[in-house]
Amino acid sequence: MAYLDIETTGLKMWGFEITTIALYDGESIYHYVNGHNLDDFLDDINKYKVIVTYNGKTFDVPFIESYLGVELNHAHIDLRYILGSLGYKGGLKSCETQLGIDRGNLKDIDGYFAVFLWYDYQQNGNKKALETLLAYNIEDVVNLETLMVMAYNLKLKETPFFKTHQISLPKVPKIPFKADIETIERIKRKFFSTVQGLGSLTKTV
Repeated sequence: MAYLDIETTGLKMWGFEITTIALYDGESIYHYVNGHNLDDFLDDINKYKVIVTYNGKTFDVPFIESYLGVELNHAHIDLRYILGSLGYKGGLKSCETQLGIDRGNLKDIDGYFAVFLWYDYQQNGNKKALETLLAYNIEDVVNLETLMVMAYNLKLKETPFFKTHQISLPKVPKIPFKADIETIERIKRKFFSTVQGLGSLTKTV
């Protein structure tokens, strides 16, 4: 079983690209970057029989299949629906917050911000932006394992096996990349100044 998450330049499958893919099997972390080793993902994913995602049934897997021209015929556990059935709804980050998972320096980053990180890397050659993006992407898959165990234990409460079949929360692995705070803050300043400028223009008009 492997936990899977992608980052892209947009939400639609046509006209946008996959920027990075993260894969985690509970022991090893794999990452793939567009323009470097994205094709290696196809060999690695076929080593697994089951994939676990959050909203992957409607986004990650269809996007991968369309962009890479493949079919992922794995058994698929989408935690969006399992957590939703337990009352935890919203995006992945929202569910993490509701269940007490803290992302630390990455807490303010989301899929939209990830696009700015990719563009900073592509346009300015900022490797720290790529490393921040990979840290964020990998954090997603690492947290999916924790959410999977939490969801399993919560579902177990509805059965007679709650006291005997619980699973301990997994040990969080060391992520091989770190978020660069300076890069994050610089992009925030640039983005928010643009938004504020557009807001002022709208009020003037």
